[in-house]
Amino acid sequence: MNYMLTQRSEQVKIGLKIVALAVLLFLCACAKRMPPPQADRSIPDSVSDSIPDTPPVQADFRGDLFSRAEKMFRLKSYDDALKLYDEYLSRFPDGPSAPAVLMRQGEIYTERGNHRTARSVYKYLIDRYPDSRMVLDAMFERLVTFYNTGQYEELVRQADEVLQKIYSKPHVIRTNVLVGDAYMVSEDLINAVIFYSRAHKDAGYPENEKILERLKQTIEKLSAEEILLLSDRTEDSQTKAALMYQLGNRYMNEGRHEEAVRVLSDFIEMFPRHENVQEAKRLLAEYDQINAYRRHAIGCLLPLSGSYKIYGNKALRGIELARSQSGTSMDIVVKDTGSDLEAARHGVRELARAGVSAIVGPIITAEVAAREAQREGIPIITLTQKDGITDIGDHVFRNFLTPRMQVNAIVSYAIRNLGLRNFAVLYPEEKYGITFRDLFWNEVTAYGGRIVGVESYLPNQTDFGVSIRKLVGRYYKRRSQSDNFEALFIPDSPMKAGLIIPQLAFHDIDNVQLFGTNLWHSRKLVKMAGRFAQGAIFPDVFFAKSHSPDLRDFVRNFKNTFGESPGFIEALAYDSAMMLFQMIDRSDIRYRSTLKNELMQVREFDGITGLTSFDTNGEAHKELYLLRVEGRGFVELETY
Repeated sequence: MNYMLTQRSEQVKIGLKIVALAVLLFLCACAKRMPPPQADRSIPDSVSDSIPDTPPVQADFRGDLFSRAEKMFRLKSYDDALKLYDEYLSRFPDGPSAPAVLMRQGEIYTERGNHRTARSVYKYLIDRYPDSRMVLDAMFERLVTFYNTGQYEELVRQADEVLQKIYSKPHVIRTNVLVGDAYMVSEDLINAVIFYSRAHKDAGYPENEKILERLKQTIEKLSAEEILLLSDRTEDSQTKAALMYQLGNRYMNEGRHEEAVRVLSDFIEMFPRHENVQEAKRLLAEYDQINAYRRHAIGCLLPLSGSYKIYGNKALRGIELARSQSGTSMDIVVKDTGSDLEAARHGVRELARAGVSAIVGPIITAEVAAREAQREGIPIITLTQKDGITDIGDHVFRNFLTPRMQVNAIVSYAIRNLGLRNFAVLYPEEKYGITFRDLFWNEVTAYGGRIVGVESYLPNQTDFGVSIRKLVGRYYKRRSQSDNFEALFIPDSPMKAGLIIPQLAFHDIDNVQLFGTNLWHSRKLVKMAGRFAQGAIFPDVFFAKSHSPDLRDFVRNFKNTFGESPGFIEALAYDSAMMLFQMIDRSDIRYRSTLKNELMQVREFDGITGLTSFDTNGEAHKELYLLRVEGRGFVELETY
C-alpha cells in the first residue's frame, strides 16, 4: 500500500511540474516543453558538449538557483533537483542556463526510466533554443530514447535526418555507433557492420578500439556470403581486415579449404602487421601439415581375391589403362578388399597414410569404405549399386550403372521416341525385380504413361504360364482379357528372360515391345530366345561396337594391352580414373578438398561410358546407350 501511495505521489508531483511548466510556456508564448532518455555512453563523454559540473558563480539569484539545483543533481536528490530546475525555468525561461537545465531534466527522466518524457524534454530544447550548443547533445540523447524503448526502426529513420543536420564529428561518430547498436539488436548484422565501420573510420584512439571490438563481435556472426557482400561496401581498412580474416576462418570451418587458403594468404600479404596475422599463419601451416598428400597418386580399393576377384581385376585393368593413356605421371596404390568389411576399412586407412589424393572403388564393401574415406577427408569414387551410398558425405561419389539410370533411359525412349503409353511389368519376386518394378512404375507415371498390368514369379520358376495368363487376364474365368499393354518390362537375367520370352509367344503375346535391363546385353539371351527376342530393347553404359571413335580406340588399346575385350566395369573404372588424372594434373588443385569440390562441378565429362555429370550429392548422371536385339547381336539406337 505504501509503495502504491509513493508511486501515486510521484506521479502527482510530475504532473504538477508539467502543468506549471505549460502555464509558464503559454505565458512566454513559447512551444511546449517535453522531457529525455538514458544514452548509451559506451563511447566516452569526451565527444559531447558536456555540461560543466559547476557553472561560474554568479552573484545574482539566477546563478545561485542553478548552482543549488546542480548540487542536488550531483547528490542524486533528483526530486529536489527537479523542483529547483523547474523554478529556474519558470523564473528565467530565457536565462543562459535554460538549455543546460533541460539537459539535466532529460538525464533525470532517463535515469528513472521515463524515456518518453525525456524525449519530449529534448525535443523542446531543440525547438526552443536552436542556437544553443546543447542542441547536438539533445539530438543524440533524443535518439537514445528510441533505443531505450525498443523503437529501433524509428531510431534509424530519425538518425538519418539527424546525420544530415549535425556537423560535429564526435556527434556523427556517436550517432553511427547508436544506429549500429540498433541494427545489431534487430539482428541486421550487415547494416550493423556498415554503421560501426563508418564510426570507426572517423574515430580516434581510444574510441576506435571500443568500436572495433563491436565490429569484431558482429563480423564473427556473419556468413561467408554476408562477408563477401560487405567487403565491397566499406572503406575502413580495419573493417576490411576483420572481414577478410573472418572469411578465411569461415571457409576453413565449412570445408572450403582452397578458398580459405587463398583468403588467408591475401590477408597476410595485405595486412602484415594485423594482430591476427600470426594466427592466420598458424592455421595455414596446420592445414598444410594435416592435408599433406602425394598429389600424383590415387588409391585403388578393389576385391582382387575371393569370390568377386573377377570384377576387381576387371576394374584394375581399366584404371591401369587410364594411367597409360592419361599422358601424366601418376602412381596407383592398390589395396585388396577381398569380400571383407574390415579389410575395406583398413585399406582406406592405409591409403590415407600413403597420402593418395583420391580413391577409386570398391565394388563391394562400399559402405564401410565410403564412411572411412569421408572420415579421412579423401574423395572416393565408388563402383557400386549400393543404395544411399552418396548420402554418407560430401567426399563420396558414385560412377556406376544404377537401376534408376536404366529405368529413366527406357521409359524416356519408350514414351518420347516410340510414343508408347500403356505398360506392363513381369518381374521376379526378389530384391532385384522388386526394385526395378517400383522404379519403373514411378517413372512411367511421372512421364504420363500407365501401368496396366503387373505380375510376379518365383526366382526358381521355369514355367511362367500361370504368371503370363494372370498378367493378361486369362487366368480367372470371370476376369475379362486385359492384354492391352503396348510394352512389357522384364527385369531379370538373360537366361531367365530367354525362358520367358518364347513362352509369351506361346500365349499369343507377340505384338508388344519388350524391354529389359543391362543384364540382357548377353549372347545367351539371343541364343535362348532366338527370333522371339528380336527388337527387344535394353540400356547399357558401354557398347564395344559403338560408332564413337574414342570408344573404338579404347577397345583397341585394351585388347592390345590385355589380350581381351573390355566390358562395362573396365570402362567405368577407366572413366573414373581418367577423370581424376585430368584434375590432379592441374596446378590449381592443391588440396583434396579442392579435388572434391571439382568433382562436384563435373558436367558432361566426355568419357567412354558416355557424358557424365555429378550432382551435388555425388551421384553420377549419364546418357546411357540403348541397344536393340537384331539378328544374332545388338545394334545401337539413335535417340533424340
